[in-house]
Amino acid sequence: MAGQERLDPLRVLVVEDEYFIADDISRALIRHGAEVVGPVPTIQEARALMVSQNLDLAVLDINLRGELVYPLVAELSRRGVPMVFATGYDAAAIPADYGAIPAWSKPFDYNALADVLPGLRRA
Repeated sequence: MAGQERLDPLRVLVVEDEYFIADDISRALIRHGAEVVGPVPTIQEARALMVSQNLDLAVLDINLRGELVYPLVAELSRRGVPMVFATGYDAAAIPADYGAIPAWSKPFDYNALADVLPGLRRA
């Protein structure tokens, strides 16, 4: 990582309802220097963490056991927290209102996180 400055770890909220995927995402984030908040499988649990934690980024599954994550997206946006969707959905299935949010298709390359994380840091 030549030429890369050492930054405080990103505090990343992980909202994913599939245990093994949540674990994989969390481990990859930690390997690349992030501090994981969660992971949690529900919007309600994510909201509780949002109140008690300072967040730099959120990684969100779109469909949490039939509940869509979009209400949480609105809350995170109001707080100025950047987001990434980690989803099995095709980009065309994501409503246009959320098209500006980067989407990582499952399964995704966990090693690519090292290149992506610094650019996602909240200003």
